[in-house]
Amino acid sequence: MARVVRPARFNAAPCGAVRVGLLATAVVLAALAVLSRVGAPRVPVVAGRTALAAPLPPTPATKIVAGARAQIGIGYDPAYVSIAYPDGDVPKDRGVCTDVVVRGLRRAGYDLQRLIHEDMRRHFRAYPRNWGLRKPDPNIDHRRVPNQIRFLERHGLSLPRGASTPAARASWKPGDIVYWKLDGGGLDHCGIVSDRRGASGLPLVIHNLGGCVEEDCLTRWKITGHFRYPKG
Repeated sequence: MARVVRPARFNAAPCGAVRVGLLATAVVLAALAVLSRVGAPRVPVVAGRTALAAPLPPTPATKIVAGARAQIGIGYDPAYVSIAYPDGDVPKDRGVCTDVVVRGLRRAGYDLQRLIHEDMRRHFRAYPRNWGLRKPDPNIDHRRVPNQIRFLERHGLSLPRGASTPAARASWKPGDIVYWKLDGGGLDHCGIVSDRRGASGLPLVIHNLGGCVEEDCLTRWKITGHFRYPKG
C-alpha cells in the first residue's frame, strides 16, 4: 500500500495579524523619516568630518561664578587699602568676603565699586550710617556688606532666603549672591552661589572666611539676603 505524503503545515500568523504588523512597521519608518528631517539640529560636516557644535555663549551668571572661583586659595586680609577708582582692587592674592562678590561681578562687566559709589553720591542717606562717614568713600564703601545689601535691595533682584522647600531650593541659581549673619558675634558674611552641588543637594558657595574656598555651606549660617544682579 502506497504511503500518502501530506504537505507540511506552516504555523503562519492570521492575515489580520500580518496586516497589523505591516502597518506598525510602516508607521515606524514614517516616523523615522520625519525625525530625520525635523529632529534635533544637525551637526555640520566639514571636510568629511563631523564638526563639534559651537559652545553656548557665556552668560553674566557663568562669568560671575568664574570670577569668584578664580579667587579660591587666596588669603584673608581685612585691612583698609587706598585703591584706584573706578575698577580699583586690593592686591589679587588677598581680600575679604565682599571682594569675592566685587571680583565676581567685575568679571561679568559690573564694577560694584563705581555702581555703589555713584548711587551713594546721589542717595547717601539711603545707605547705612554705621561708620560715622559724612560722604562716600570709594576705597571701602563697596567692600562693606551692609552697603552691598542696600545697593542690591535698590537695584538687584531680591529672592527667597530659605532653602527648606523645593520651591525655595530651586530659587538658588549660579551667580546669585548670598549674605549671612555668622554665629557667635553676629558678623556679616557673603558669597557667590556656585554651579556645583554638594552632598546636601544644595549649591556650593564660594566665599572667603579666613581664605577663599568653595564648599557646601549655604544653610550653615542664618541667611539675611539672597540677590541676583543684574536682575535679568
